[in-house]
Amino acid sequence: MISVIMILTTSILFYYKKEVFSMYPRVLINLKEIEENARKVVQMAEKRGIEIVGVTKVTLGDPRFAEALKRAGIKILGESRLKNVLRMKKAGIEGPFMLLRLPMMSELVEDVKHFDYIMVSDPKVARMVEELSKETGRNVKIIYMIDVGDLREGVWYEKAVEEISQCNPSSISGIGTNFGCYGGIIPTKEKFEMLLSIKEKLEKEHGFNIEIVSGGNTPTLLALESGEIPEGVNQLRIGEAIALGRDITNNRVIDWLSQDTFIVEAEVIEVKEKPSIPVGRRGLDVFGRKVEFVDRGIRRRAICALGEQDIDSRGLIPVDKGVEVLHASSDHIVLDVTEYGDVKVGDVFRFRMTYSCLLKAMTSPFVEKRYEPSI
Repeated sequence: MISVIMILTTSILFYYKKEVFSMYPRVLINLKEIEENARKVVQMAEKRGIEIVGVTKVTLGDPRFAEALKRAGIKILGESRLKNVLRMKKAGIEGPFMLLRLPMMSELVEDVKHFDYIMVSDPKVARMVEELSKETGRNVKIIYMIDVGDLREGVWYEKAVEEISQCNPSSISGIGTNFGCYGGIIPTKEKFEMLLSIKEKLEKEHGFNIEIVSGGNTPTLLALESGEIPEGVNQLRIGEAIALGRDITNNRVIDWLSQDTFIVEAEVIEVKEKPSIPVGRRGLDVFGRKVEFVDRGIRRRAICALGEQDIDSRGLIPVDKGVEVLHASSDHIVLDVTEYGDVKVGDVFRFRMTYSCLLKAMTSPFVEKRYEPSI
């Protein structure tokens, strides 16, 4: 009996140790297009004396993505998570790295070891970073974040001079702000001038030497294109535009960048003709959402093996005409393919993605990643 149990246990362990291969769903990653996007952004910014920090967090610090940014001329890589930086360093990418999220006290010692730029919004944290930098012999540059209206991180702009002046002037290398990510606030000339006014007061009244004015993220590119960014703003942190050629805050596709950078593919597992609205007494869906359906009669529907655990279904953009994303559960996405033509089980549909969709796809262990020379 014992020998039988041992054999069964060994068999089970062997089964679970084997790598399970699944072709779909998968993300096709076009490194050539990503590099070209990054190069175009860098070249546009350089003409106006602005440095681009290439943001890698949407790819979990994918080393190949980071290498593409480096080849395009980007020097500083921006990350929010220490594990992603360790992943890149293990692959031989040495940075320099910028910590885009305010540091956690539980990780601060390691952050100082591995990041070259750290964003803060508290004088006490700034002093701790300064002290740890001295102890470790590192020259970590501190960027003090200022909230000019988006209501995410940073000291409120009206209190910025008072609060930042509590720091050692020689320890603060720059100031920065964020747009769009939380409150959807769009960068304007007025917002930049608020930031530059704070810089001027810190330098004239308190002896600071602010080298870096980090003026925001992808939404700021529109202001860069139109010439609204005033002289003095010398850094932007760009991720979405490079990765996807999109700017969700300004609700636009950036026409001078490529959108064929990341494509997700999903396999069809069912094709049926069904009513276009559910039949019976209705409540909320599995995620607590009340979904509005339109009665369009009987429609041809395809279900793909892809769901909210893998992507944000609201951010899927079908590559093929005649395909419409209807709704999704955790493991299924339902498409209307009535206008598409013949569809059968085993077919594969392709989708471009928004930022939130790509973020989930790159995070999901159930989505394969494949690097393509072209898509």
